Amino acid sequence: MTVQLKTNDLEAFFMPFSANRQFKKAPRLLASAKDVHYFTQDGRKVLDGTSGLWCVNAGHCRPRIVEAIQKQAAELDFAGTFQMGHPKAFEAASRLVNIAPKGFDHVFFTNSGSESVETALKIAIAYHRARGNASKVRLIGRERGYHGVNFGGTSVGGISPNRKMFGTLLAGVDHIRHTHDLAKNAFSKGEPEHGAELADDLERLVALHDASTIAAVIVEPVACSTGVLIPPKGYLKRLAAIAAKHDILLIFDEVITGFGRLGTPFAADYFDVSPDLITTAKGVTNGTIPMGAVFLKSHVYEAFTNGPENAIDFFHGYTYSGHPMAAAAALGTLDTYHEEGLLTRASKLAAYWEERVHTLRELPHVIDVRNIGLIGAIEFAPKPDAPAERAYNHFVKCFEKGLLVRQTGDIIALSPPLIITESQIDQLFDTFTAVLKDGD
Repeated sequence: MTVQLKTNDLEAFFMPFSANRQFKKAPRLLASAKDVHYFTQDGRKVLDGTSGLWCVNAGHCRPRIVEAIQKQAAELDFAGTFQMGHPKAFEAASRLVNIAPKGFDHVFFTNSGSESVETALKIAIAYHRARGNASKVRLIGRERGYHGVNFGGTSVGGISPNRKMFGTLLAGVDHIRHTHDLAKNAFSKGEPEHGAELADDLERLVALHDASTIAAVIVEPVACSTGVLIPPKGYLKRLAAIAAKHDILLIFDEVITGFGRLGTPFAADYFDVSPDLITTAKGVTNGTIPMGAVFLKSHVYEAFTNGPENAIDFFHGYTYSGHPMAAAAALGTLDTYHEEGLLTRASKLAAYWEERVHTLRELPHVIDVRNIGLIGAIEFAPKPDAPAERAYNHFVKCFEKGLLVRQTGDIIALSPPLIITESQIDQLFDTFTAVLKDGD
């Protein structure tokens, strides 16, 4: 017989990004999952409208991935990758390079998106130093950007609540403007028409700091964690051109957009823009075992390999970089993506998804609807005396009605597993519509 948890049994876990006291008074506990659904402790079926936390791209508990993890656990539990190795780490790296955008020939393994960002930022600074440009140490992020929660990622990130508790963070960091413009681009379908010129804000920072001091600029191709801010047409190409002109490395943070979310393997493919580094995590193992990966172009990698053969190339890494279990999970995930065509499946669903998400535009308090690939966002007018309360209430009511959505501020974000069907898309939006019609 299953013992039902009492509220105080939850007390030991200091939950991340959560209102701990509020949650523990009325916990939302998930007990199991399969394909596009979660199941609660009391047996309720909940449609996963968020791919877990933007990570379960192939759906839950997929056989290939489960089998790979089970087999690896019995075969090789751990092997380090400092001056040692194991076959699956190299196999996973080769498989990842084979689906990466052109020019990305090397992978550095981490354990999360946050670690991938830290790694990419350190690579960028070390790259310039290795080439004799030791003054290029400044890092440029973007307002409303999210790049994980370590000190480097928080510093280049631009979401105020994530920053304000932690002091001055890293020195030598600045931010370009975000691209969100409701006055001109509300209810856009796909890439907004207005705002490509916002990329020129990088030129402002070059004029302020001088290009000789700037190592890298990092952006999410689609800024998802802050509420799905979609880049205006031409914006990313313009940003890439400015970065290249000033010998500034361009880092795409694809922790969310990587592995099929937009209907292409990576957002770099979708937008036809070629950055210098790509950070990933989440979908690399379908969220099963923590893993991240930084993709490097050859010119970046080769800057580290000019010293003596017996010398360490890059003084950075993690105990669990390329962990056998994670590598096995990545291989099982890549097999699933390949066999089911999931890296491009969102392109086949995108038009139907767009049609359904934009049916919400006339519902109460909706001030914007936006979409790209298999991502959607609905922005609500905030309550004057209670910012974020409206979207939070919608999130809770959706869960009560069997739908998991993602709330951030006054925005609800949607990003279901790539295996979702049109009828399940209908169920998702029918449920969400009912909640909005019922709400205040």
